[in-house]
Amino acid sequence: MANPQTSRRRFLAGLGAAGTAALLSGCVTSTSSGKTSSKGPATLQSNLSAPQAKAAMEDLVAAYGKKGSGKASLNTVAAETFRTQLPTYLTSANPPDVYTWYPGSVADAYAKKNLLLDLDEVWSSSPDLKRYTKALNSLCTASSGKKVFVPNTYYWWGMFYRKSNFAKWGVSEPKSWDEFLSLCDKLKSKGVAPIGLGAGGNTPWVASAWFDYLDIRINGAQYHRELLAGKHRFDDPEVRKVFDRWQEVLPYFDPNGTALAFQDATTALLGGKTGMMLIGTFFADSAPKSALDDIDFFRFPVIDAKIPLAEEAPVDGYFASARTGRRDQVFDLLKYLSTAEAQEIYIKGSSGTVLPCNPDAKDASTALVKKGRAHVAEAAEITQFFNRDSSDALQPTADTALTKFLAKPKQIGSILTDWQRDAQKIWNA
Repeated sequence: MANPQTSRRRFLAGLGAAGTAALLSGCVTSTSSGKTSSKGPATLQSNLSAPQAKAAMEDLVAAYGKKGSGKASLNTVAAETFRTQLPTYLTSANPPDVYTWYPGSVADAYAKKNLLLDLDEVWSSSPDLKRYTKALNSLCTASSGKKVFVPNTYYWWGMFYRKSNFAKWGVSEPKSWDEFLSLCDKLKSKGVAPIGLGAGGNTPWVASAWFDYLDIRINGAQYHRELLAGKHRFDDPEVRKVFDRWQEVLPYFDPNGTALAFQDATTALLGGKTGMMLIGTFFADSAPKSALDDIDFFRFPVIDAKIPLAEEAPVDGYFASARTGRRDQVFDLLKYLSTAEAQEIYIKGSSGTVLPCNPDAKDASTALVKKGRAHVAEAAEITQFFNRDSSDALQPTADTALTKFLAKPKQIGSILTDWQRDAQKIWNA
């Protein structure tokens, strides 16, 4: 289902009042060549490669093996390698069976190419999935009407900071855009780079969060989703307003923001070299567990009070290759991954900063998680993230445009013209 128009009530109804979700990471081992055998364990290709997330996935696969109904072999691949190689995995002659990835329009783009396994039978035969919300049902349904995804966890984006650093600097969370700018001024006067970015190295996509949030704060979530679906143009005046506002805060960004990947930007944030960072809770899997109790966040500031409040709260989970030769094993594994037990195992083994999709699963119940759950619940609209509300194919166009903007903001006119041209090629493909 491309660009789901998910309201707060539908989304939370679908996620359930019970859950906290987890992000998936991984490292990959090579798969033998030749045709896929119907025997042997189902292969689970994971992008959850941060140490805590990887360990949690290993715990999950081990627990599944002990159930006795089947076995799974975990292949963890460095997250950014996974991202770029996913189309190759899915189109190979002998693809992995199951993958950690994203639902919504990003999954639908692969489903339209007949690369994803039909999971209707999994959904209809799983007691757990039958209780998932309508919002999750919709998010996991392709435009063909077939289920193609099993959700696992969800999480939230926000302006994260270290509480002890804010206390040391004598600053507090802002509520409005003007208060946010004032906070940036105070931090800069103390010799601190106010805003970390983490859009360097192999994580340029992190900058898309700034585009997403400014667009949903200025133009609204519906306009944003329509834009990413090709119903508006990137060189429209409405989009130009996003960059006009962004230029107001560019002087406060860490000068190394486009040189550091988000993992290194996390280190800079925790070390007090930067004051705050717009990021998803997955960054906590790159932080020492001893620092988690000192991490807090605030909502990306409201810019126009007339625009319904929207937040980014992406869902993570699994889809499977249409070419698998282990259909029964895959179905059994996916049913297990939808259970409360499986999701609690992942949350316990990882940083615990995600929310489960199963309505019976318990989250980590930390102060941060409780605040995050309320943060999502208060939103009138939920968006996923740039590529998740468009497609993996469109993400590189954003990476190119936003990297150019951060380097040469005065060239925004030509940058947006080029972005529209490149995006149109993707939409026309």
